[in-house]
This record gives sequence, C-alpha cells and structure tokens, in this order.
Amino acid sequence: MRTEVTQEEIEFYRENGFVIIRDFLTPEELEEWREAVMEAVEERGSRRFPWLDKDSEGYYARVFKQRVNLWQTNDRVKKLMLDPRLGKMAADLAGVDGIRIWHDQALIKEPWANPTSWHLDLPYWSFDSRDAISIWVALDDATLENGCLFFLPGTHKTARLDNVGIGPNMADLFEIYPEWKNIEPVAAPMKAGSCSFHNGLVAHAANANMTPRYRRAMTCGYMPDGCRFNGKPNILTPEQLARLKVGDLLNDESQNPLIYSRSWERKE
Repeated sequence: MRTEVTQEEIEFYRENGFVIIRDFLTPEELEEWREAVMEAVEERGSRRFPWLDKDSEGYYARVFKQRVNLWQTNDRVKKLMLDPRLGKMAADLAGVDGIRIWHDQALIKEPWANPTSWHLDLPYWSFDSRDAISIWVALDDATLENGCLFFLPGTHKTARLDNVGIGPNMADLFEIYPEWKNIEPVAAPMKAGSCSFHNGLVAHAANANMTPRYRRAMTCGYMPDGCRFNGKPNILTPEQLARLKVGDLLNDESQNPLIYSRSWERKE
C-alpha cells in the first residue's frame, strides 16, 4: 500500500480540493479489499445501515447500491478501515492533527445505473469542518463509461453548507451556486487499486454506468478530531441522537473511532 503523500500532492489537494493517488494498493491488497467488501455487502443484505432494515428507494436506489459502516459489521473491513496509515494520509492532506472515521460506504454502481448528480458531502454530515476529507478506492477500473468521479476544482474554497440531494437533475447544485456553472470539471478515471481523496466541500459527481458491468468503490469519510455535533442526524442511531445535544464532542469510539493522532508519534 502506498501510504506516503508527497508535498506536491498535499499542495494540489489543498488548491483543488481533491487528489488522485495512482497504484494505491498492490494487486494482492486489491484482491483482499474486493473480497472483504463484497463479503460484508453480502452479509448486510438489503440493509443500507447496520441498524436500519431499509434500503434506498426511488431514483437514489438506481444511482448506486450503498452500504454504510461495513466496518461495524465485518472484521475484515474493520481491519482495513481502522488502518492508522489511512488516517495519517488524510491528516497530512487536510493539515489536521487527528482523524476519526465518520462513516465508510461501499458504493456500487450496478449495470446501467443512474448518474450521481453534483453535490457536496459535508452538509449531509453531523459536524461542520472545512477540513473534512474522504477517500474513494476503486475496486474496479473507474472509467468515463462506467461512472468515474468528476470534480469541480477549487469549489471547496467558496462552498457554504448549502447543498442539494442526489436527485435526477445533474445541475441542481448550480441553482444554489450559480458562480460555479462555468468551472471546467475534471474527470477522475482510475485503474482498480488507485484512490482519490477529496474535501467534504468540493463539488463532485459521477457518470451513469453505461456498461453491463459493475463499478465498485469503497469509500470512507473522515472527521477531524475535536468536531462537535451540529444537530443533523445523518448516520447516527436513535440511541446516539438521544444522548447528544448540539455542541457535544463527537468522540464515541464505538461510532467514530480515532484512527490517527499526531500525538501518538510524539509519544514514541
């Protein structure tokens, strides 16, 4: 696994809001990620969340099959997601001292799946931090034909917490951010085993899957350590929500484990 990011990659990420890491996984590691993720997806069945017996419905269900927090229900995925090396990569790119998992997601575009419309990640989440960051690992080749990512570079710098849902209209986000309409998008095709990181406020989207084959990806959204609850439920369980009030620290190790802290290195 290629876990060191260069200064050039850090600077590119901070300027553009995303960066692609080619050949992130070795062929052997890629096979382990594929097997672990698909095992966990199979175990989960039709449940999108571990605690909710309900899948997505309507248009969204035909954008991708989404299975959230597989690390909580499968030990193989847990080992992959809690790897402190991933946390350090995210911390180095974002320029923060600690990284917690917000949630992982298997995002599987089935054959002929709908496109993923332009959106931001952070406004969905239960915390507010301009340093939120996600990893997106290609388990299959992600191509222009099967639904690779696209980014609007630099939009993380001017984004607010206004957002739209992932619906049938690709351009709904530009009703809120008309100043972004003329930004040239950057396509991010990736070979299987490569990955990207993107800021939680950078606008991104994905093509439809125009092939009879699957496009599988494993992702994880990261929360900088020290973030506080903003009142949005997102992935939190009813039990967790009952215990939280706005302003509380989000530091529940069973829900948002700390996977990397610079203080660990200082103690060595």
